[in-house]
Amino acid sequence: MGTTKKAFGLWSAVFLGVGSMVGAGIFIVIGQAGAMAGNIVWLSFIFGGIIALLSGYSLAKLAVRYQSRGGIVEYLVQGFGENMFSGSMSVMFYFAQLIAVAAVAKSFGTYSATYMAHGDGTWVNVFAIGIVLVFTFINLVGAAFVAKSENVIVIIKLSVLTLFGVAALFTIQPQLLSVADMPPMSGMIFAIGITFFAYQGFSVITNSVEDMDNPKVTMMRSMFIALLIVAILYILTSIAVLGNLPLAEIVKTKDYALAEAAKPLFGEWGFKIMAATALLATASAINATLYAVADIGYTMAKEGNLPKMYEYNIYQSFEGLIISALLIIPMILFFNLSQITTVAAIVMLIVQGSTHIAHLNLIKETGAKRYLIILAIFSMFSIAGITLYSTYKTMPEIAYYLIATFALAFSTEYLLQYFNKRIISKQVL
Repeated sequence: MGTTKKAFGLWSAVFLGVGSMVGAGIFIVIGQAGAMAGNIVWLSFIFGGIIALLSGYSLAKLAVRYQSRGGIVEYLVQGFGENMFSGSMSVMFYFAQLIAVAAVAKSFGTYSATYMAHGDGTWVNVFAIGIVLVFTFINLVGAAFVAKSENVIVIIKLSVLTLFGVAALFTIQPQLLSVADMPPMSGMIFAIGITFFAYQGFSVITNSVEDMDNPKVTMMRSMFIALLIVAILYILTSIAVLGNLPLAEIVKTKDYALAEAAKPLFGEWGFKIMAATALLATASAINATLYAVADIGYTMAKEGNLPKMYEYNIYQSFEGLIISALLIIPMILFFNLSQITTVAAIVMLIVQGSTHIAHLNLIKETGAKRYLIILAIFSMFSIAGITLYSTYKTMPEIAYYLIATFALAFSTEYLLQYFNKRIISKQVL
């Protein structure tokens, strides 16, 4: 009997990772990081890429040993055991995904509002909430075509970004990138946490492990190739943006700087095409996260496990989708884009850092190199700390939002254990 061909070979896994990373992140982050790091923001993207590689190495090793769609939730429970802490961090991971969707939706609203004559904050929120409700409805109806359109969207956004990046290299004004105008290195370091957010999505590759051909080889290779492709694209894009727009202009238009940077080269049409691509990228990112992660995260948090035959397009938690959407809406209303991006970045860093600590307890099982896991842990927590410190003067409320998020995660876990008598359980024995 022949073996069944698995859905994910090397390049389809790479494509999945690239598609997940080159979503909304770059459209949100480029202006905000540029406002902090100035014309050396490309260095922030290099360092952001390096810590993503360290994290990717750790997650890939865990994925091969613990082959579960639960991904990070599974690794936390394997490393820390079935207890209050691993349960709370699993709830935290679910919240992290919701915060990320809210950030992406806010970005969708910001780019949409640029088409309005008076695109103020009200229109940003109207468009942001509108897109979340549209995709919640589509997912409730169960339209599989949305998931299938993902490859086309990936090709469009990659093509537009690559075309812009390469073409913009020919119109760069060297004085904008000169060392004389280089800001303090501290700005570049402070921006690393935000640039790491643009790489978010690489962990999606680990969720495909059950459907992967020869995961022992394919997992690590696809992780590294995907991260390398995305890092090159981001560095190219950041040089193109900072070489075509004065820093004052980037600070002023930081929420839609990528579209603004297309103006000098392609005029008003360039702005509109880049804004439209941002809308497409952010919409597909919202859909992909609601379609899979909100569903998985909610089910894991509430039930403590996943059904044995878990199919994204068959098993659909309507309750999970509706509650996820209801939690996302107040975040859109009460946070601005800078606040929500920063909170999402820090929470992601802490959740992944905790996952790498869990990995240390499993290192004999995974065969990973201990020093690389320790480096991943150090990178995650130090960058989270630096990001928090750097925003303390301009956005002191970030610290309170983080404390509230963690308190909510632990309270939710306590209540679920107390009233439902449920424990987040291991999927792989």
